[in-house]
Amino acid sequence: MKIKTRKAIAKRFKITKKGKIIARTANQDHFNSRESGNKTRQKRADKQIVTGVKKAIKRQLVK
Repeated sequence: MKIKTRKAIAKRFKITKKGKIIARTANQDHFNSRESGNKTRQKRADKQIVTGVKKAIKRQLVK
């Protein structure tokens, strides 16, 4: 039987051509007016996942 892709994870993470896992920065939806402009600009960029969670994410993104 084929392993199904976890759709919730597929919506949140992307695997690059070289195998890096990219995710959107957290805490962007609201309460951002109190933060500095520098912090707001930093949140616009995507982040690379570098923790030990990478293996689990890749396993659940099987296509």
